[in-house]
Amino acid sequence: MSTDAHTTPSAHTTPSGRPRARALGIPFDGAPGPWNAVTDVPGVEVGHVTLVESDAVRTGVTALLPRGRDAVGTACAAGWYSLNGNGEMTGTAWIEETGSLTLPVCITNTHAVGPVHRGVIDWVADRRPGLARQWLLPVVAETWDGYLNDINGPHVRPEHAVAAIEAAASGPLEEGSVGGGTGMNCYGFKGGSGTASRVVGYGPDQYTVGALVQANFGDRRELTVSGVPVGRHLLDDNPMEDTDWLAPGGAGSVIVVIATDAPLLPGQCKALARRVPIGLGRTGTTGGHFSGDIFLALSTANSGALASSFPVGEPTADDYDTLRSIPWGRIDPFYEAAVQAVEEAVLNALVVNAEMTGRDGHRTPALPHDRLLDLLKGRVGPGC
Repeated sequence: MSTDAHTTPSAHTTPSGRPRARALGIPFDGAPGPWNAVTDVPGVEVGHVTLVESDAVRTGVTALLPRGRDAVGTACAAGWYSLNGNGEMTGTAWIEETGSLTLPVCITNTHAVGPVHRGVIDWVADRRPGLARQWLLPVVAETWDGYLNDINGPHVRPEHAVAAIEAAASGPLEEGSVGGGTGMNCYGFKGGSGTASRVVGYGPDQYTVGALVQANFGDRRELTVSGVPVGRHLLDDNPMEDTDWLAPGGAGSVIVVIATDAPLLPGQCKALARRVPIGLGRTGTTGGHFSGDIFLALSTANSGALASSFPVGEPTADDYDTLRSIPWGRIDPFYEAAVQAVEEAVLNALVVNAEMTGRDGHRTPALPHDRLLDLLKGRVGPGC
């Protein structure tokens, strides 16, 4: 295990002690932040509500607060990108129009977008009534967990979104079958929530780029780790293809939120979101038609700019937004960081997981660590 300043034990294990991808010796480029998580970005908080009930409920809600609960309503620069639109992320028309994001971002299952959307509004109306006097267009994204979860049941309710927002905190994050990722599958193995971060030096300054992924995508044969096409050697024990399951391999979806404290313009956030598929592609996916692949990127810099509240009175001589930004010609290291963080976040979601059985006895196996390491011999080792 490396002991450099950017690689702490939390970069290798979850708070509950489950091994992450680095614990297996899988090598990654770039320097992670202290927790190797999206919460390394100052101010970002994440909370999960996990619903595992009876033999049929395997779902939940994940909430990401760009500036934390105390600063909900303060705009962030933001941009979004859809690689494939077989999915949903609400609120994106307003992001496209204004380049700003002011509310918590929630991720859940496909058929729970409505109650989670309602829950975000309920939370804002209760905790930020002044903000709720204006229009609210929450961002709620989804992936489909109907293989393991009774997705048509009313199991996710508005109060679960409220609880996820209330649970949001900084620090290391649990990954795998938690929050909105509880019932998700990735490359035919148990998938779900994953995160990672990268530190980017910029002259005398340092910034962080973090990724939060809800991974529910990819065909087993596509899985690639450290450039090695391991999936083609792990085709056995794949219940989603061995049964008469309705969906083809690779169906599902993936939602990614990229956050950074680097000062970026809305258009630069959108450009950052467009780099997410490169990170996903490093893990092997070709982006199947039945996978909704939708990405959001945001910058927590420039606090106070990009507000879209109703104007009061006539403009004054000082009534202008002022934004500081990374020059376009120097943005490449941030693209690189996003790609690296997305790749590692997906692999973390896979590595930390355990086998799960859900509705109708459907079972999803965990990625087998020992077989994976055999396939990666010569490419793994200490100091990753």
